[in-house]
Amino acid sequence: MVLGPAILFCPGDRPDRFGKAAMAADAVILDLEDGVAPSDKQAARVAVAASDLDPDRTVVRVNAASTEEFARDLEAVASSGFRTIMLAKAERVADLEALAEYSVIPICETPIGVENAFALAEQTPVIALMWGAEDLVAALGGRSSRTLDGRYRDVARYARARVLVAAAAAGKQAYDAVHLDIADLAGLRDEAEDGAASGFIGTACIHPSQVETVREAYRSSVEAVAWAERVLAAAEISAGVFAFEGRMVDEPVLKQARRILERRG
Repeated sequence: MVLGPAILFCPGDRPDRFGKAAMAADAVILDLEDGVAPSDKQAARVAVAASDLDPDRTVVRVNAASTEEFARDLEAVASSGFRTIMLAKAERVADLEALAEYSVIPICETPIGVENAFALAEQTPVIALMWGAEDLVAALGGRSSRTLDGRYRDVARYARARVLVAAAAAGKQAYDAVHLDIADLAGLRDEAEDGAASGFIGTACIHPSQVETVREAYRSSVEAVAWAERVLAAAEISAGVFAFEGRMVDEPVLKQARRILERRG
């Protein structure tokens, strides 16, 4: 299942926004975790269970398996038409035991979760991994996931890379974390472009205004598409490794070219 490059969080207790979020993004994440105040979680469960959004484009984020809210969340999801779950603060394989009948996207956002990313990715229900910077840094006792220039600190970059590699090693997809500064579309664009170039399948959004920036970042440019078409055409008449426009080309480069064409606008 590929949800699309721009997946948008929507608070589960705001059913008035569900349809708008679905129209704006490639997929919607109905949130029962941090996007909902503790006093409103039951109302959110009722709203999610009653929603008629497209199950193929809808994910439900549930609370961590270690919480009391987890079982209540699963009861609500079971009564809905949704079968894709995003598990907050996933840490251990045992956290997935109750999710065997679902497609699962664990979020590796704690020290244990990041450490166990490879084991989580290997589990059968898992279709993708995601990571999160803020909970991770808070759990480490840190004060901020980013430096003053807006870039991730090294520990966050480590977690981001580890989760991406773990997903790929298991043949699964990976989604990049949210960019919390809603007004910083330039920073979001740079981050999403890096995510696309590195191998992420998409980036999570927290506001509809971020969606088109993410989509554009994951869309191959006209120049990149033209290069990919040229190099693949040259490969058809060349044997093995060959030089093309001053660059050595082998099978890994050709794989990159094919990926560019897959993501053309």
